[in-house]
Amino acid sequence: MNQFAQGFLIRNWQKCDRIFAANVIRQVLEEYGLPWQPEAADRDVIEVESAYLQVGGEFWVVESQKQVVGTAAYYPISKGHKAVEIRKMYLLPEVRGKGLGKYLLHQLETTIRNRGFKEIWIETASVLKEAVCLYEKYGYEPVTEVETKRCDLAYLKKL
Repeated sequence: MNQFAQGFLIRNWQKCDRIFAANVIRQVLEEYGLPWQPEAADRDVIEVESAYLQVGGEFWVVESQKQVVGTAAYYPISKGHKAVEIRKMYLLPEVRGKGLGKYLLHQLETTIRNRGFKEIWIETASVLKEAVCLYEKYGYEPVTEVETKRCDLAYLKKL
């Protein structure tokens, strides 16, 4: 993945992105009053290689003027049928409202579909109102299987 959208570069994560990606996610979580949990729910951001890359997933960063301003990722999961979970889709406040979240979600779905997966699962927190609206607008159906402690909503979309 190396793609330009509206002046943003969306590319595959590199080792040098670890701290910058973690800072984006931590900042957005704190903005919404959610805890940054590097030893629990956010451990995958610290261990991208084993959490995503080595299990057949992908982790992308979004750059604007050579600064990391967003992230998006997915990895295969055992629940469901040929399923993945979208994770760590976060954008800093200064780049929101430009259609970038919609674009990222579409790119994730296209990539996931092209890799032969049939289901996409997402867990989120209801305080992330923009994300909830985005998922619901694009066909994600609520389910009751929430596994992450700081999340209170889960969604499923069949491809």
